[in-house]
Amino acid sequence: MQAVVLAAGKGTRLRPLTEDKPKVLVEVDGTPLIEDVFDNLLEIGATEFIVVVGYQKEQIIERYGDEYEDVPITYAHQREQLGLAHAILQAEPHIDDDFMLMLGDNIFRGNLGDVVNRQQEERADAAFLVEEVPYEEASRYGVLDTNEYGEIVEVVEKPDEPPSNLVMTGFYTFTPAIFHACHLVQPSDRGEYELPDAIDLLIQSGRTIDAIRMDGWRIDVGYPEDQETATERLQGDSPMASQTE
Repeated sequence: MQAVVLAAGKGTRLRPLTEDKPKVLVEVDGTPLIEDVFDNLLEIGATEFIVVVGYQKEQIIERYGDEYEDVPITYAHQREQLGLAHAILQAEPHIDDDFMLMLGDNIFRGNLGDVVNRQQEERADAAFLVEEVPYEEASRYGVLDTNEYGEIVEVVEKPDEPPSNLVMTGFYTFTPAIFHACHLVQPSDRGEYELPDAIDLLIQSGRTIDAIRMDGWRIDVGYPEDQETATERLQGDSPMASQTE
């Protein structure tokens, strides 16, 4: 399955770590974030990386060239950072079939393969790795509501009053139908094309989206202190424990 990696962001909240480099080249435990992403995706069968680049993209392209561990890399250019739905559309010309999507600034140790397996079942149009967070933190994320079958029936971006404490993690699988939905999305109040709005359009059109509960952990490296937290977590996990925790 092809894998799209979103790596165009400036990482303004990560400054000063991103003063002279793109966010995905910030290192955690000696490894750039994007390499950890690549390694996770390779482990679950990625056949090609489509990397959406933007801010200081030359550093990423010069470092990795056209392949990583013998898997080809194609670069798609997001010239303006206008939201995740806009970023995904930059990959559209390169996608042939169902694909994985991972945010380039997340450290994952968990059951990513379960999401891919669910996507390969005929009944699923998309599958998301999701996790529960404290209710008071849920408003920071895209919050999900599910039905009795574990299917996602609503996605709300950073709501004041979350309908649940179940949130998106930054790893998804989609059919190419997501591109049509992204084309239909209108800018949000902050002027961006939001991925939850595109997902909501998929749901309204009758698509089946399954929520796969995370078995493991992840850290969104959004602030300098997250770099230290992620490093400590990785050093505390043995390679085997990090995959089975």
